Amino acid sequence: MKETTSKTFSGQFGFLSSTALDQRFKQPGLLVGRTDVVTVTPWLAPIVWEKTFDPLLFDSIYRPQNITIATIVFAIGKHVNFLWDFLETAEKYFFIGLRVHYYVFTNQPNEVRLVNMTAGRQVTVLSLPSSIPWREISTHRMELIQAIIESDLSKDTDYIFCLDVDSKFHGHWGAESLDSLVAVIHPGYYADKRDVFPYERHPLSRAYVARGDGDFYYSRGVFGGLLKDVHALAKTCKDNYDADAARGVEAVRQEESHLNRYFMSNKPSKVLSPEYLWEDTITQPPAVRLIRLSRVKQNYTEIHSPKSQPLTPLSPVQHGLGRI
Repeated sequence: MKETTSKTFSGQFGFLSSTALDQRFKQPGLLVGRTDVVTVTPWLAPIVWEKTFDPLLFDSIYRPQNITIATIVFAIGKHVNFLWDFLETAEKYFFIGLRVHYYVFTNQPNEVRLVNMTAGRQVTVLSLPSSIPWREISTHRMELIQAIIESDLSKDTDYIFCLDVDSKFHGHWGAESLDSLVAVIHPGYYADKRDVFPYERHPLSRAYVARGDGDFYYSRGVFGGLLKDVHALAKTCKDNYDADAARGVEAVRQEESHLNRYFMSNKPSKVLSPEYLWEDTITQPPAVRLIRLSRVKQNYTEIHSPKSQPLTPLSPVQHGLGRI
């Protein structure tokens, strides 16, 4: 993690000068704004929607800090076919002007096609054994995220985001999404009552959420934040998943169930609206004015491998995590 330095303000910082502010940023108003959606949670975390922030203002704050954002994706099995579109569209819309390091976990490294990266942006491909099924690697994502934070990211990374590779960017995704612990509201449940959320309802599972509890239903397709906060999330979810497996229990939505349980006890400091992870199969409603990232249509039977046999531990050390 980069050391934090302190500087005394002076006029040399042009991006903070009153003239620049007057010319570039609109005056915020307390009596105007979006009234069709909720923009703050009950615990006073912002919910980020189009027209609730000024992207130029966020850029002026974060670009001079020279931060690095690690971005983790899993391109397992036939999911490697989505990687090109993911990276190509990310290079048009995702944290443009900031330093981004993509880390791609894959068991098909020879099938990886990379796009040209602009200055300050790079890709590292991390190879996993090709013999391990998609579902087994998928259920161990938290373990691998925890491991890479501990082994590779602690010295030169400020923020980390974990995104689903079977998605494409369609609009601006910038520094407005940064915070200590960030979650995205699932596009399939953003308008529903919590009693219909697909939480884990079996009390034997550590992902258990009782009826009448819970805030929003969050997607596993996007989460992020500061390294220490995402490390704590990944470690807790991994430990809880392992505890369930030891008792022969599996939560209804595996990792996503444990993620939602974690966010119930550890409230996100910023919540991203469904703009930040939509579904191509869902009609865009008026409230979603801009789709920034969307999961593409796909044949799930063809893409996903059949269910594997009982899970076995998947450690990057034990299984020889490699780089290309």
